[in-house]
Amino acid sequence: MPSFLDPAILFFVFGLLAGALHSNLEIPPPIARFLSLYLLMALGLKGGFALAQSGFTAEVVVSLACALTLAVIVPAVGYVLLLRRLSPFDAAAIAATYGSVSAVTFITATQYLETQGTAFGGHMAAAMALMESPAIVMAVLLANVARRREGATAGGAPHGLGQVLHESFTDGAQLLLLGAMAVGLITGPAGEQAMAPFSVDLFKGMLAFFLLDMGLLAARNFGSLKGRSPWLLAYAIAGPLAHAALALALGSLAGLSVGNITLLMVLAASASYIAVPAVLRQAIPEANPALYFGMSLGLTFPFNILVGIPLYAWVAQRWA
Repeated sequence: MPSFLDPAILFFVFGLLAGALHSNLEIPPPIARFLSLYLLMALGLKGGFALAQSGFTAEVVVSLACALTLAVIVPAVGYVLLLRRLSPFDAAAIAATYGSVSAVTFITATQYLETQGTAFGGHMAAAMALMESPAIVMAVLLANVARRREGATAGGAPHGLGQVLHESFTDGAQLLLLGAMAVGLITGPAGEQAMAPFSVDLFKGMLAFFLLDMGLLAARNFGSLKGRSPWLLAYAIAGPLAHAALALALGSLAGLSVGNITLLMVLAASASYIAVPAVLRQAIPEANPALYFGMSLGLTFPFNILVGIPLYAWVAQRWA
């Protein structure tokens, strides 16, 4: 089935249109939160069941090493580039946003690969969890350095790294993902059969419902991009493409499968719009949320959902 004819993607497009028309259609926040937790739990279970069948192979270790490498390189390079045009705080915040990952983009990519019949490792869910925190830690360290250079002005005292680490590694969504993976790994095939109605049969419909909400949210954030530098808007598209190319090269050199390379590209190209912005609002209050949140949700997320995922899969297939 072509990407644009996939029901979940069409619901995302419908959400974009409804939001652009200023419709009062909305998903109540508690339901949206439930859908997000359901998708993470189902993804974690699928990953755990897959790991129970495959075991911890060499490709699992190599894939996780590639993910960790990207989690360090992407925000570091992004910060150096962004610092040429932005303040150190905005550069660090945007670098962290694009150095971290979007769980919904990843989940949509796994569904796309399943629809296309492309195999991938369940351990890539662990790779997603591994890539979420390094960029946040780097951003806080860079912001603290900038504050010291500026004399730690009022309201900009260095943020405790220990608190940031605690917030990053105890985030409820991330813990749920890892906990569900552990349950799937422990219960194996028997657990997979028992949970199939929950983690398989309902998954597509829940994803479509959640993408409808994401479409509405993305459309309503387009306004925050008005008047922004064309250079920044270009970065919101060109940056993810460059990150995906880096992941493609790294995954190919490491000898990963086509499916795992695709997901590695998706992870590198995605940008966080939930976990990272929530931490940055407290950790780097000097940064402008309209920049990092508007860019990631208003441009990068729709681009990846509508164009990026099928593009990355196609390139990975041809390259590999």
